[in-house]
Amino acid sequence: MTNVAPLIEAPAEVESSRRGFLFQTLRRRPAAVIGATILVLVGLTAVLAPWIAPYGLHTQVGRVFGHPSWRHPLGLDDGGIDMVTLLMWGVRVSLVVGFAATFVSMAIGGAIGVVAGYFGGVVDTILMRITDYFLVVPDVPLMIVVAAIWGPSLFHIIIVIGILLWTSTARVIRAQVKSVRERVYVKRARALGAGHTRIVLRHVLPQVAPLLIANTVLTIAVAIFDETALSFLGLGDPSTTSLGQVIEHAFERTAISSGAWWAIVPPGALVALIILACSLVGGSLEDALNPRLRVAHLSARTFRLRPLVGRGTDAL
Repeated sequence: MTNVAPLIEAPAEVESSRRGFLFQTLRRRPAAVIGATILVLVGLTAVLAPWIAPYGLHTQVGRVFGHPSWRHPLGLDDGGIDMVTLLMWGVRVSLVVGFAATFVSMAIGGAIGVVAGYFGGVVDTILMRITDYFLVVPDVPLMIVVAAIWGPSLFHIIIVIGILLWTSTARVIRAQVKSVRERVYVKRARALGAGHTRIVLRHVLPQVAPLLIANTVLTIAVAIFDETALSFLGLGDPSTTSLGQVIEHAFERTAISSGAWWAIVPPGALVALIILACSLVGGSLEDALNPRLRVAHLSARTFRLRPLVGRGTDAL
């Protein structure tokens, strides 16, 4: 009777360890804690912007390019609008575009990676050649062309970014699926008559889901950067306020030549901070999922040649 309890409790322990994977990663890696804290603070600010913003989004509260003061810590923009208010609303739109475009990218890349890695053969060859074609196309120039043809719209920006960022996800997921499909429990399920759909949903997806989550966090940073670049080039939605549009308006109104650094530096620094936070969290999750990455920190002195057979160590 004493040997039965561990066998019964083992599945529960495995399930709880899977649910606590994210918490354990954040607890063991200070970089992940810092990145997650930044993302949570920025996300809360974006969600609560309509209630905590000090002024109205379109309310002129001072002169053009007003200097930073106690009432306006980050100064005023080219329309006399408080920069703190603009940043709160701007990060709201940038995060929406980043998360929505990443969702589109993960759906396309994840589906193609799973199908190509699981079935292999001709299906794998065709899907990977399509992926290679998208991979070699420069992202930003193609985004500029497509956004210019479709017109400035938030929905168009999300679709354009989403359909161009799925290539790396597809290749990473494909490689992992090709490894998972050769494992014993997958072959055993196939031998017992399980269909492809059941094998993929019950055995393959649970194994690649953490890797997909880690890649999702990293893709959010790229999506936010691309949205900022497109908005700065004037291809964003003119009816919304994003961080890229804040930088664009300040640049067009000669903020640099006027010495109004506060109209450009804070939104640019906020974009860089969000990208850094996503990189810290995504990199920590990737390290936790792939322990082989940790050997990159080994010193070269730990590798030594063995002495030749029949000779002493002095022969080397």
